[in-house]
Amino acid sequence: MLIRYRSPDRAEKNVVIDVGKFFYHSAIDWFPKVGVTTLDAVILTHQHADAVGGLDDLRDWTNNVQQAIPLYLRQSEMDHVAKAFYWLVDTSLASPGGVPKLDFQIIDERPFDVFGLKITPLHVEHGPRTTAFGYRFGDVVYVSDASGIPDSTAELMQDTEIMVMDALRPARSHGSHFVLEEALEQLRRFRPKRALLVDMTHDFDHVPANIELAKLKESEGLDVQLAYDGQRIAVDL
Repeated sequence: MLIRYRSPDRAEKNVVIDVGKFFYHSAIDWFPKVGVTTLDAVILTHQHADAVGGLDDLRDWTNNVQQAIPLYLRQSEMDHVAKAFYWLVDTSLASPGGVPKLDFQIIDERPFDVFGLKITPLHVEHGPRTTAFGYRFGDVVYVSDASGIPDSTAELMQDTEIMVMDALRPARSHGSHFVLEEALEQLRRFRPKRALLVDMTHDFDHVPANIELAKLKESEGLDVQLAYDGQRIAVDL
């Protein structure tokens, strides 16, 4: 997710949540279309490849456009990055040619500030042995990788205008992700004004699935659709 907003000094900020293994291809496809030329911060949800696989691809920004990028992550993700991307943490071990200059900022479950935008971490289960963070900023909740939401986290997810929720596939349960019915149950639990489903596999046929999901607005008052690449949503932060 790309969050675009103006900081208190009216400067436009671009903050990305997760840089997965296809980040580079998405960036060169979509960033020119929306006018993104700088990345002011990156926030990670967890340590899997769909969240951190593209970290090394940040080198073009910090070598050619800006001095460094703040990277917000938990200590568990920091430990993983130090092993999997050791040259990003200890740059003395990197081969010549430049590496991304990342300003690592360790976060926990307390809210933190990113250029005037309050970000509230949302601790969620991501399988039996893993946890992840979702995030709330303003009245937007983003939970991309989850299999369970504790009651303590649920308290932080109430009264939401837009909720982005993990929905891996339309059927067949999964150990570390919500599938469609489970995602819908979470939306019934929170009743956001609008919901978008993400992290889908090829098991969805996008248009027919959205036609069926649209029926829930009339029958249950749930405004929910599958999201798509490049989708833009205007919100008041």
